[in-house]
Amino acid sequence: MPRNVAPPGGFASAAQRERPPRGFLTPASPSVSAGRNPSGSPRGREARRRDPAPKTRNDSTPRSHPDCGAPWGGTVRVSEQQPRIVILGAGHAGGSAAAFLRQYGWKGGITLVGEEPVAPYQRPPLSKAWLKGEATAESLALRPARFYAQQAIELRLGTRVAAVDRAAKRVLLPDGSALGYDRLILALGARPRELPLPGAQLRGVLALRNIADADAVQAALRPGARLAVIGGGYIGLEAAASARALGAEAVVIEREERVLARVAGRALSAFLEDAHRARGVTVLTGAAVASIEGEGGAARAVRLADGTRIACDAVLVGIGAVPNTELAQAAGLDCAGGVVVDLAARTSDPDIYAIGDCTHRPLPLYGRSGRLESVPNAIEQAKQAAADLCGRPPPLPEVPWFWSDQFDLRLQMAGLAFTAQESVVRGSTDGPGFAVFHLDAEHRVLAVEAVNAPADFMAGRILAAKQARIPPAVLGDAARPLKDLTA
Repeated sequence: MPRNVAPPGGFASAAQRERPPRGFLTPASPSVSAGRNPSGSPRGREARRRDPAPKTRNDSTPRSHPDCGAPWGGTVRVSEQQPRIVILGAGHAGGSAAAFLRQYGWKGGITLVGEEPVAPYQRPPLSKAWLKGEATAESLALRPARFYAQQAIELRLGTRVAAVDRAAKRVLLPDGSALGYDRLILALGARPRELPLPGAQLRGVLALRNIADADAVQAALRPGARLAVIGGGYIGLEAAASARALGAEAVVIEREERVLARVAGRALSAFLEDAHRARGVTVLTGAAVASIEGEGGAARAVRLADGTRIACDAVLVGIGAVPNTELAQAAGLDCAGGVVVDLAARTSDPDIYAIGDCTHRPLPLYGRSGRLESVPNAIEQAKQAAADLCGRPPPLPEVPWFWSDQFDLRLQMAGLAFTAQESVVRGSTDGPGFAVFHLDAEHRVLAVEAVNAPADFMAGRILAAKQARIPPAVLGDAARPLKDLTA
């Protein structure tokens, strides 16, 4: 297993739990738990029973968080008579679910359990702004530290989970203690796929999933150093772009014939390969890795199957992610490449929900099901679970969408091109921006990929949601505003 990768189940290492990044809300922070009074002393069950009922918010018009609309101001009071929700996983999905529950009116207790020693934070900047030193802990935090105390959301950070006892409705911890729940939300995320090759255990073989990973990669990106990136997906390309920005060399090694082969069309792949090469990144496609070679216990080269040796100072492995389903499987929940859920995020147990990267979910716009690894999906499923738990109709499913920043390029993608038969380029790949539309045999818009073309992306997202039939010549006519087609 590469260094700094969480072991199976998505659990952080002891070192990761003991060394929280500076500036983040941690278990020692004053507002880490809604179960602490202003002096920081624990409030037990007896103390909570003395809270007046019914619970009320103290403010009249609280400000809302821009991501989800959950209130920042005011203080929620929780009644012990109301059901308690435990959320396992304090990432984007878990943190958003807790906020949406309060926004939608959940009056019971909420406990958010996370293995990392920090409160929920945004992961997308890790391979970009965080690596380049352009982001702070405060800017990365999903919500302000005061939010959790004000909204009566108890944080249990740096906490492993051993098992889920469905019969007793308890979450079992390694020390023998347990957390009781009335409803459970699994937001277990995913972990980097391991490289099953000789040398993967060497020092300097890294992954990029959490803060600890990003800090390790950043330490390797000194000016003049060479980073070998195994895998030409979004994480690998973003990290390569960040390496160049920091004055390091980068070599991207992709097994397929093109980068982003599984997630993007040929036109976008070709454009990005050219863009990276023009900015000093070495991009090797159709290149299979045979091993990682070391010296003194540290990675010093990547050996390809054809015998080519690529010298390096560190190796970043970015070959996909594996959903953390071990807890769900051990608990007897239905799993199929992810925890199986419906459009309300319900699992095969009516009292357990699952959201985010760990799920296998319906994709009704495309008549199939599958996994989606993205922040928008995490937020959508958090809304689904919170709405169902609060007795609200689940929100309508959205068109999957995603974004990536590489160098001065903003990539935006919407839709899924499973059955695409034709691709139409709008604009020029040599110009300031362009978009690629993917159509089925009946010229229905299935997906759009845009580079520095936000207006085309927004229009394409609407067209993909409608699966609108648009003649290819019309889509390709850059002189015709797409907004005329979205009405």
